[in-house]
This record gives sequence, structure tokens and C-alpha cells, in this order.
Amino acid sequence: MIREAAPADIPAMEAFLSRHPETSMFLRSNIAAQGVGQTEHPYSGDYLIWPAEGPIRAIFGISGRGFLMLQCPGQEREAFDAAAAHFAGRHMRGLTGEAGQARAYLDALGLTAQIERNEVEPLYSLDLADLPEVPGKLRAPEPDDEALLTRWFRAYIADTGLAPADPGEAQEEAERRARDVIAGSPPCRLMVEDGQPVAMAALNAEVADVVQVGGVYVPRETRNRGLGRRVTALLLAQARESGARLALLFAANPAAARAYEGIGFKRIGDYRVAMPDRVLTIPGGVSA
Repeated sequence: MIREAAPADIPAMEAFLSRHPETSMFLRSNIAAQGVGQTEHPYSGDYLIWPAEGPIRAIFGISGRGFLMLQCPGQEREAFDAAAAHFAGRHMRGLTGEAGQARAYLDALGLTAQIERNEVEPLYSLDLADLPEVPGKLRAPEPDDEALLTRWFRAYIADTGLAPADPGEAQEEAERRARDVIAGSPPCRLMVEDGQPVAMAALNAEVADVVQVGGVYVPRETRNRGLGRRVTALLLAQARESGARLALLFAANPAAARAYEGIGFKRIGDYRVAMPDRVLTIPGGVSA
């Protein structure tokens, strides 16, 4: 049996997820910031607890924008099937999680064959006490940066395979992301040289003393200068000053992995990013 999570479950959910910090950041961060239950906020979500009684052994979530998250370390088929059946009929834009768990969940959802981008990316961690110092200056995005950031996010989502197939939807997604970071959610910083932004990096999840890096982008014309490594290190130095102890990320390509390894990140596992090129409807309870 599986059941919907209620606000009273949050302490027990956090206690369970905190035992698996490396692969629970989206779940932990969203629950900490928005609680449980759908609201108008895009990062709010509905959550399921399995089993319905006794100690928590798995948590499944779906955000307001249709992104699925999970933590099911035992990979029990009963849990995957129950979550798939419960979310039947909901819209799905993507799924992320530990590689093996996410694959098993996609199979239970019956969506594996419909996912155009279904990639396993290396998962990295860094004790921020070991973060090297690098030169550079960061600043927060400003309203005047909106056009630049829209171009950068349009290129970023194309480079990472996250862009919707429809060009109009891709432009809308880039514009939304630009507005969001200017508003401060997620926290994003621009690295500046000679008064001009040359790279950006963001934190896509934060909880307790752990942060997760996302949205690192360097324009094509200024690549191969170590800017990605530097902007990431500078962002994490700020996070460390604010109390962060551990940083996590997953690398989208070998060049990004080398940059992260250059500031001390160590590979600790694998993470799956599954993104269809259109919004799917979850059939539920059907094996692929």
C-alpha cells in the first residue's frame, strides 16, 4: 500500500531522505521550501510514502510542472507499481533520480520507450572544506540582464538536451528561466570580466548544509578558458560562506566533468535525467 504525504509527515520524510543526501536533493529542497501539496508555486508538489504504515522505505514526488522525483533505495517493484498507479493521468515533463531507481520507475510507469533523452550522468560530490580559491568576481542577475540571460538559457537548454521540440516553447522556457533567476529563484550568479557577464552558475537545490549545482553555462565564444570551473568555484565559495558543507552535481558531458574534477569534485555514482520532447500523460501501473 502507498499513501499521500501530509504536512505532519514532513519530519519523518526529511529523516528518511537525509540518509540518502546525494540522490535526494530535489525532493529535500522542494519539500523544505514548499511543504507537501500542490500550490501555484511551480516547485510545490504532491508526494507519496511507501509503505502506507511503518517506517518509510520510499518517497515519490511530482512537482507542479510535471517533474517526477523519487528515493527508493530498495528498488521494490511493489513501490514503483503503486506510485505509477497513483499518478496515472498526471502530466509528466521529466524524471530524475539515482540511475537504477529511475530506470525501474520509468519501466513501471510504462514510459521508457517514449523518452527521447534518457541519459545516465556521473554524480559528483565535493567537501567544501577542500574547495580551492580561484580569481574572479560574481554578481546577482539584474533586470537589465533579461535579454542576455534569455539567449544564454536558450543555448543552455539546447546544449543539455532539455529544450522542448517546439521552438516557441523553447523560447518561452528560456524567458521563464531568465525571469526566475532575476527574481532570485533559483540562486544564480554571473561572473563578470571588464564589467561584462562571461559565465553563469546556479544552485538548483539547497537544504541544510548541502547544495546542488546546476545551470552552469559559458557562451560558446568564450569557452576553453576555464570559465566554467571558475564560476562554479566562486559560487560554491559563496555557498560555503553561508554555511554549506557539501556540494553535489551531475555532469552533462565529459568537458563539464573535467571542469568539475579540476576543482576537486569526486565521482560517487550515477544519476539519470529522463526528458521527453513533449509532455506525456502517465498511464500508470503498466510495465514497459
